[in-house]
Amino acid sequence: MEVIDAIILGIVQGLTEFLPVSSSGHLELGKAILGDQSVPEESLLFTVVLHFATALSTIVVFRKDIFWILQGLFQFKNNEQTRFSIKIIISMIPAVIVGLFFEEQLEQLFGGNVLFVGCMLLITAVLLFLADKAKNTLKPVSYSNAFVIGVAQAIAMLPGISRSGATISTSVLLGNDKTKAARFSFLMVIPLIFGKIAKDLLSGELTFATEQSMSIGVGFIAAFISGLFACTWMISLVKKSKLSYFALYCIVVGLIAIGFGLT
Repeated sequence: MEVIDAIILGIVQGLTEFLPVSSSGHLELGKAILGDQSVPEESLLFTVVLHFATALSTIVVFRKDIFWILQGLFQFKNNEQTRFSIKIIISMIPAVIVGLFFEEQLEQLFGGNVLFVGCMLLITAVLLFLADKAKNTLKPVSYSNAFVIGVAQAIAMLPGISRSGATISTSVLLGNDKTKAARFSFLMVIPLIFGKIAKDLLSGELTFATEQSMSIGVGFIAAFISGLFACTWMISLVKKSKLSYFALYCIVVGLIAIGFGLT
């Protein structure tokens, strides 16, 4: 992989992991644009590294929240910390089930299927429009909300469905506070990302070649830095109800992808 391609894909991953425009969908579009030879199958390691970079950027931004959650897990008292930690665990259940039992079916959708990605981006746009029009409240995420948001996260494993867009929109449509919805959305994905990384490492499917070092390194840096920016920016945008701008973006990109896929 060329260094410039690695930088581009790193920035794409870092931005779209947190902005509600679907990182998986944009990476698939990036593969189609750059060509299969620029992003070959050996890029599984590269993809894992990019996700690791964005997970680290989340940890940096939410380091105080993560420490607070870990305290709740270890103390296991009937307090807000423990209750929030349990909600994070509940939210993981649907995605874990899908990942364990439907991984092969999901992988079949990740092969440059631009038409499918375009259609899913339009669905993401609808969710963002609905969430942007919802009234803000001070309601926190409940246990049942956590599971429903987890279902949205599992559905967002489809390329083109934005994970942050789906989870934040679902949370807001359930009547939760927008800022708390964004915070919960970003925190709930951290265990899943590290779990997926551990699974890929233990599977032995990852291969590394010395010539990949440069592209992997610059891709990691690009994803980490852009992830820090996007994560912080997204929280501010949700507070200000600016999701409709991303909805319009998803419509434009989705329609272009559909047109590209039909040609």
